[in-house]
Amino acid sequence: MKTWNKYLILSLLVVVFTACTDLEEEVFSELTADNFPTTEAQFISALGATYTSLYGVGNHNSYYSLNEVSTDEAAIPHRGADWFDGGQWLRVHRHEYTDSEESVKNGWVNLYGGISNCNRVIELFEALVADGKVAAEDAAAFTAEVKTLRAYFYYWLLDLYGNVPLVTSFSDAPQNPTNNSRQEVYDFIQSELETNVPLLTQSKDASTYARFNYWAGKALQVRLYLNAEVYTGNAQYQAALDGANEIINANLYSLESDYFVNFDEENSGSNENILVVPYDQSQAQGFNLAHMTLHYSSQATFGLTEQPWNGYCSLSDFYNSYDDTDKRKGVSGDQTVRGNFVAGAQYDAAGARLQDGSAEPADPDGADLTFMPALNELEPAAFRQAGARIGKYEFAAGATANMSNDFVLFRYSGILLDAAECEKRLGNDAAALTLTNQVRLRAGMSDFGTMSMDDLLAERGRELFFEGTRRPDLVRHGKWGEAWNFKDAHSNANLEIFPIPAEQMGANPNLVQNPGY
Repeated sequence: MKTWNKYLILSLLVVVFTACTDLEEEVFSELTADNFPTTEAQFISALGATYTSLYGVGNHNSYYSLNEVSTDEAAIPHRGADWFDGGQWLRVHRHEYTDSEESVKNGWVNLYGGISNCNRVIELFEALVADGKVAAEDAAAFTAEVKTLRAYFYYWLLDLYGNVPLVTSFSDAPQNPTNNSRQEVYDFIQSELETNVPLLTQSKDASTYARFNYWAGKALQVRLYLNAEVYTGNAQYQAALDGANEIINANLYSLESDYFVNFDEENSGSNENILVVPYDQSQAQGFNLAHMTLHYSSQATFGLTEQPWNGYCSLSDFYNSYDDTDKRKGVSGDQTVRGNFVAGAQYDAAGARLQDGSAEPADPDGADLTFMPALNELEPAAFRQAGARIGKYEFAAGATANMSNDFVLFRYSGILLDAAECEKRLGNDAAALTLTNQVRLRAGMSDFGTMSMDDLLAERGRELFFEGTRRPDLVRHGKWGEAWNFKDAHSNANLEIFPIPAEQMGANPNLVQNPGY
């Protein structure tokens, strides 16, 4: 099932985008109204072109890295000669980011590339209908799917950058579009989802895997409404709850008994994952987590074909927010037990203790490779071994730098916790407890008897670690300016969104920079 859909998604890569404020393109394969698909199979194949920008999620130095390293979940320490990268990741983690950060630029370009690709395919779909080559009812569901995907790209832009240009055309896209307000971008996404999600198929089968079906569209609506108060000043918790309950009551998705089934190398059979990016080490590359986080010597643990980069790690306070009996945490020093973290003493595949011959003299573990959860410092000389590594996704034996695990975008447990938060905010404490305790039970944790909003936020962090929700969660809960490991407290609300990239500001005189930058 997964392999079939990966070939489907990759079947037609129309363009690769190198600019975004003017939405210029470099065309590698031309589609026109004369040769565009007219059969259902051809329509489905053409959809593959619109999904390819999602493959930027699982690799380094774009919007996902920006989204994670800026939180209390993760950091990229400056480890001596490694990972200074011009100081970018130190600034991102400390909330000192500027409009010149490479990740700020890359995120903008990647997301607008996805939008431009969607605009192109939508325009061609609509041209077919206008020319009478395809009946409107035959094209409706496919056009709605692309518009929903486009709304997802705009959701990321809304959340990360706030006041961004809305461009919905391709052939007559403005050369230098102006900013729209965050309210206007929100209103556009809301309208697009309200119009198009009902047109999507409610089927949950091989044909909809890794695509926006009705339920994935509803999950996106839930997240939009959950954060509506941040985006617009007007709370929409009842609307978010209604959407979450519709997914829950459909009984199509359920919690897997084993949390880590959702993140296995072969995770297409998960009944919990609602929408994923279908990576493959040869056909759909770009998911590089093993290399992004593991130590150089970890190559011998997993038989990796290439040496890891020794970068990303979690932070001690976040690591310690898990009880040691929490099944999601893992067991320090025991690589046979899966966990969100790889921590403690490290061994090769045969069970021999791994060594780091270049370990710093001050490292208390010496040459014995040990991932201590606490970083000695963020920079300039973080120990090579410091920091629990991000182990949520299975590191398959013999894996290449490109992992084959499908990357989770929306998951049923996240919907349960979204519903729980809405119930809590609406004053329904008992319902919020029931939903949250379902998630805790799977993790082997005792029920919350009572639950504060801080308890709920912490549980969301433990369950949804490294799934891209922590930053909006912290903002929504008013925690973005609080201090955490290696980041001082601040009261600058402008930092809740990132700057518009300097390169885009220089190329487009009609853009106005976000406040405070």
